[in-house]
Amino acid sequence: MAAKRKSWTQKWSEAKAKQDLPKVIDCGESGERFLVPGPAEIEEIVSTIPKGSVIGMDEIARRLSSRHGVETCCPMTTGIFAWLMAYAACETQGLTVDIRSTDPVDPAKAHHGVPWWRVVKTGGILNPKYPGAPDLQKALLEMDGMRVEQKGMQLVVAR
Repeated sequence: MAAKRKSWTQKWSEAKAKQDLPKVIDCGESGERFLVPGPAEIEEIVSTIPKGSVIGMDEIARRLSSRHGVETCCPMTTGIFAWLMAYAACETQGLTVDIRSTDPVDPAKAHHGVPWWRVVKTGGILNPKYPGAPDLQKALLEMDGMRVEQKGMQLVVAR
């Protein structure tokens, strides 16, 4: 019998319960200090993004690095936690989202809770790994009064 898959909310709760994060690591080779961020800190930053604004993953990493007095924040861990937070937030709103799903999601139902849709990749690029990507994130940003433009193969928040 196959094990039951954990929900996004369960995965997010387990990540937030990790006692060993955030963690600062001293890199003996470079002499720099490196931060592996905790998910609660990422959620805290994302929760403060006002309507009509976006924040890049690079800015989240800079804020965390500054907060912990380190040179570098792990971009991979930061991105994974932001991604996991987005799916858990949708699930909390009662939306059935799956990484492989191409079914449209009603943006009005997702426009609550932690504003994960206001987190973009460097350069204002919408994240193709977020729930309902790219249409849901685009619709939610437009509900916030922002304009999203097609630039080549990517959707980008207009500045």
